Amino acid sequence: MPCGCAATLENLRRADAKSYLYTLVHSKTNQAGAERPEDVKPLMGSAAAAMQDWLAASGIKEGALFRRIRKGGHLGEALAPAAVRDIVKERCALAGVEGEFSAHSLRAGFVTEAGRQNMPLPETMAMTGHQSVATVMGYFRSESALGSRVSRMLDED
Repeated sequence: MPCGCAATLENLRRADAKSYLYTLVHSKTNQAGAERPEDVKPLMGSAAAAMQDWLAASGIKEGALFRRIRKGGHLGEALAPAAVRDIVKERCALAGVEGEFSAHSLRAGFVTEAGRQNMPLPETMAMTGHQSVATVMGYFRSESALGSRVSRMLDED
């Protein structure tokens, strides 16, 4: 399931008034689609608010969550991986961020930002589905080390 393109409304459920739970049915580590507790991902805070706004604005009642928007605001088919890649590249360019980006950059960026904010590694891995610490550590961008408290542990406060 590259880049969430196969995400469907049927796998999203309300947890409470301010959050959702999404069941990731198929993934790189779950190609058979077996039901596993670790594949339930929370959407909370601003992510949940954005999902609620999108569902209200789009009127989606079933099927793909992320869809092409055609002329006149009409919803089309599910986004293809290439469309997500193009959106990521366009948004990076608009933000003035240089480099080579793809849909996979979203995952790497998530891990990098989690590290920058000193989020616990087990929680980060639970969200990304990584099973290997070595693999998830490979996603950290080198610049995230600049904010590391460990690099300054000998400094006086």
